Amino acid sequence: MHDVKALRETPDAYVRGWSSRGVADAEAVVDELLSLDRDLRAAQTAFQEAQARRNESSKLIGQAKGRKDEAEAQRLMAEVESLKGAIAEAQERERTLGEQLRDRLASLPNLAAEDVPEGEDESGNVEARRWGDPAQVPAARLNAPKDHADLGEALGMMDFEAAARMSGSRFVVLKRDLARLERAIGQFMLDMQTGEHGYTEVSPPLLVRDQAMFGTGQLPKFEEDLFQTAEYDLTRLEVGTRLFEDPDILRAIKADVEASRHWLIPTAEVSLTNLVREQITGEEELPMRLTALTHCFRAEAGASGRDTRGMIRQHQFQKVELVSITTPEQSDEEHERMTSCAEAVLKRLELPFRTMLLCRGDMGFSARKTYDLEVWLPSQGAYREISSCSNCGDFQARRMDARVRKAGEKGTRYAHTLNGSGLAVGRTLVAVMENYQDEGGRIAIPEALRPYMGGVSHIGGRA
Repeated sequence: MHDVKALRETPDAYVRGWSSRGVADAEAVVDELLSLDRDLRAAQTAFQEAQARRNESSKLIGQAKGRKDEAEAQRLMAEVESLKGAIAEAQERERTLGEQLRDRLASLPNLAAEDVPEGEDESGNVEARRWGDPAQVPAARLNAPKDHADLGEALGMMDFEAAARMSGSRFVVLKRDLARLERAIGQFMLDMQTGEHGYTEVSPPLLVRDQAMFGTGQLPKFEEDLFQTAEYDLTRLEVGTRLFEDPDILRAIKADVEASRHWLIPTAEVSLTNLVREQITGEEELPMRLTALTHCFRAEAGASGRDTRGMIRQHQFQKVELVSITTPEQSDEEHERMTSCAEAVLKRLELPFRTMLLCRGDMGFSARKTYDLEVWLPSQGAYREISSCSNCGDFQARRMDARVRKAGEKGTRYAHTLNGSGLAVGRTLVAVMENYQDEGGRIAIPEALRPYMGGVSHIGGRA
């Protein structure tokens, strides 16, 4: 969410900022928002003035009756009665304009930080650094490294057909050592982030309500990419009385429907970040660092035709999520630290990767600055995303009303929130399989994972 006061004071900054984030005709958007803001404040003033007039007239009624001036009392009572309609009208206009302004602001992306490069898509991203040499991984010794799906199916441990029969496309069944390796990767990551990097482990809900999804920016813009427990169409309700034409009744029905609906989380960022929703956190407790290993669920509505084979883009997957809650002064440094914590996992697994600073047009909706980690996949001869670490500034905190306060002070301010993958477990499994394969189709287990695999050194054989 955006600060209306800042928009009012620096409209040109928002025109430039939203234009660079791909918002069409940003100048007209800003003009629309400022017009709504003016109308809202006028409605608020009209409401307050009507209330003040009613209160004053109500007071004068008693005084008139005390003077035995019945005519004046009757006139004032008639005025109070007429003001009830004006107050109700002004209140409804204030509510309607407030909703319009909030909904419009909620649909607009965060502004980018000053040091984020210009660009419309991934071609504008800038490589910040690179680690490891793809020529040194075991798969580099092969003329034609196999795709992870071919490797897994040849081992009899990765079954896409069985998954499709029960769940449809973009699901997989892992068996035996590959199932164990997936579990080992998640546990290794979680142990590393908690034991070495100071994150607090959390086991959060996988089902959340609308307001949680709104708080982190998934709703309303990305509803198509989410899975929900039930779908309701209010327009199909059988209405047998004009009572339901009352907008207040319809709003109440809609609220009841939404209260009973839940969403499957697309990432534990939603659950972890919402832990500070509508809370005031003491600044002495910050930075707060949280992590969770959870299943994640994504409809991938916008990814039609992309990575349809294999485990790169699944509807259900596991991920170790990192979330930080900070003061505004801490967030930039925390962003660099979080990114290094994610990078450390790839270094420990000895997987070549590069760190990309995303341009303005390629960043996520809630982010003000993002680093993507891209791991080397030999079968594709390319780096592919395995983690995204973002500083959201106060964008999510405003949507959640998450505030911080210094000890001994009364005033509060909005927190800054950050999130990152530390890492996506399925994609890490893919990277390990492809980079550690040999000519016989075996998969060597990275040293860091062997304690989690009972000492097994290879999948597809025992060395």
